Amino acid sequence: MSKIKILFTIPNFDTAGSGKVVYDLVKGLDKDKFSPEIACFHNKGAFFKEVEQLGVPIHIIPFTTSYKPYITFLSRVNRISKFFKKHEFDMIHSWHWSSDFSEVLAAKVAGVPYVYTKKAMSWGNKAWRIKSRLSTKILVLNSDMIPRFFSKLKKKTTLIHLGVDLKKYTPQMRIRETPLDLQFKESDFIIVTVANLVPIKGIEYVIKAVERLNDPNIKLLVVGNNKNEYGQELIQNTINENIYFIDKQLDVKPYHAISDVFIIPTKTVWEGLPVAPIEAMASQRIVIGSDVEGVNEVLQDYPNCLFPAKNVEAICDKIKFIQQLSIEEKEALELQMRKTVEQKFSLNVCIENHEQFYKTLLKK
Repeated sequence: MSKIKILFTIPNFDTAGSGKVVYDLVKGLDKDKFSPEIACFHNKGAFFKEVEQLGVPIHIIPFTTSYKPYITFLSRVNRISKFFKKHEFDMIHSWHWSSDFSEVLAAKVAGVPYVYTKKAMSWGNKAWRIKSRLSTKILVLNSDMIPRFFSKLKKKTTLIHLGVDLKKYTPQMRIRETPLDLQFKESDFIIVTVANLVPIKGIEYVIKAVERLNDPNIKLLVVGNNKNEYGQELIQNTINENIYFIDKQLDVKPYHAISDVFIIPTKTVWEGLPVAPIEAMASQRIVIGSDVEGVNEVLQDYPNCLFPAKNVEAICDKIKFIQQLSIEEKEALELQMRKTVEQKFSLNVCIENHEQFYKTLLKK
């Protein structure tokens, strides 16, 4: 049986977000059954060097085109289509964040099945509807995306969660010192949040909760790039000596190890599928978070670990709830959360689900 030849398209590998997902997928696919290739706009970014090490064909090509000038739009789409035809791809799996529909239109002209993964909870223009209508299938990261965006296209949609590498994120022994030499007492209750510090993350609400609790044993570590306006504003407005701001870390596992609880206090009504809390759960740590789409997908089996978004009092109550659990209760909950990741959110499960999806789509 011939291998399934899949072209993964992504604008760039400048950052390790979606690029890391594509990297893991391409690396993990069964090479006896699949022949993956990659297309991206350029070869910039440090992470691109790692992608090259995968040893698969990488095409540096503009696989989308602007709509204007309209008079030449179709001819430009046709050039992309010829590239798809030339390489005889069995299917295209797009990880482009944009609503641009020139790529799917080119695939349609070439007669190549086209799938895209809807990563974020944004919509807002007609182009998304055109892109979705033209697509062969749509993959979603959380179950709320289907009724929110694809109520009329349910038959086209499939839910596949992202996954974390359980060889990398393993159960962590509890420590009381960070790599940056912050030291804590055994009696301290340490809350950790790891996030890209942007306003939707709602970090100010957990800061207010810690300040309101006014417990000298409760420490909060905010890990993430804090050089932007939001991060600097948080730092300037925080005078509590039990709250620590730690710049972005390449390895967050030591911060899982030091934590008694991990918190994701998102203040918007949704996220796609946040990976940071999954990584913490894989490290066998308790996670609490806002009851918003995406976060509640991760914590679906743990309603007692959810709190209403932007509700400082509820965050206080949830922190106290976890703080007052017995050692045995905490350990049991940590173990349960690790098992949830093993069953639902592991990289192996993610790759297996994609492989099955591809084979079903192409009936191979």
